[in-house]
Amino acid sequence: MTTALDAVPRIRRGVKCTFDQIREAHVVLFPEGVLVLNETAASVVALCDGVRSVGDIALALAESYDGVEPSDIAELVARLVERRVVDVDG
Repeated sequence: MTTALDAVPRIRRGVKCTFDQIREAHVVLFPEGVLVLNETAASVVALCDGVRSVGDIALALAESYDGVEPSDIAELVARLVERRVVDVDG
C-alpha cells in the first residue's frame, strides 16, 4: 500500500515526536508504543504538518538528501498511517 502524492499527512493527535537521549535517536511516542526513526524517517515526520503534500515533502527532502524518490516517501507515509502515527487528507 502506498499513499498518493497529493495526500496531505499530519501527525495524529496524541502523537509526540522527540529525540531520545538514551537511544540517541529520534522517536515517535504514540498510545500503542514507541517507534524509533532513522534520520530520513525523522525528516519525513517533521514535515507531516497538515499543509504539505507527500509530493511536497519529497521535493523538500530532495534539497537535503540525494536519491529521494517520491514513491519511497509515499510508501513511508503509508507505513506511518498503518502504525497510526499520521493521518492523511486527500
